[in-house]
Amino acid sequence: MFLTSCNQNPNNDIKDSSNSSRNQIKDSVELSKNDQPYQSPISKEKTKEESNKVSNDDFVLDEENAIAFFFEYNKTLKETKVKLETNFGDITIELFDNVPYHKANFIYLTKKGYFNNTYFHRIVKGFIIQGGNADIPEVSQKRRAIGRYLLPPDTRKGHKHHRGVVSMPSSDIDNPHKLASPYEFFIVVTKPGSYHLDGGYTPFGQVIEGMDVVDQINAQKVDSGDWPMRNIVIKKAIAF
Repeated sequence: MFLTSCNQNPNNDIKDSSNSSRNQIKDSVELSKNDQPYQSPISKEKTKEESNKVSNDDFVLDEENAIAFFFEYNKTLKETKVKLETNFGDITIELFDNVPYHKANFIYLTKKGYFNNTYFHRIVKGFIIQGGNADIPEVSQKRRAIGRYLLPPDTRKGHKHHRGVVSMPSSDIDNPHKLASPYEFFIVVTKPGSYHLDGGYTPFGQVIEGMDVVDQINAQKVDSGDWPMRNIVIKKAIAF
């Protein structure tokens, strides 16, 4: 089903839109608070090998190496925040330390330049703004270069979907374990929060500056597919 209103229907999912057209941002799998976190095994033999590839531009992430890679990559990180420079103003996000794979993924994509010139491509009034995609060839090219992979949910770290929380949508595939799409994210706009999302999605950060910008973006006019009528561009993302 399509998510056409805010949080009035708690059974709607928030999904990655990489396989959808401009007017087909779909939400199809019922949210279940009883889903158990998917446990991906970490190969100890592979972790050092994968971590040594951080600076290798030819390294491509996939389902086999992503968890091992981010397990080691997270150990190297000094950055704790990401600033999104948009054509509406700046949004600063502080990342949660106890959600290591999602934190490491977000910083990795930021430092790879993935989010630069992507859009906040989906707005559900009074509910969320969703970013990390765009209907331009460069985004698909970046995804192919970085790799095809998903992240396991990490929903039991005490974080709730309060207003301003940054979380990750589930992949737009047959996805009983709620594996997260690594390339997109959403920011909760609802006051005081959208708590029906707890347990189904992984919060990994909090907006600490720029909620006025988030609200301004959420107020923009959209078409029937929740796509903004004007482009809302993430001009640059900076990890620090």
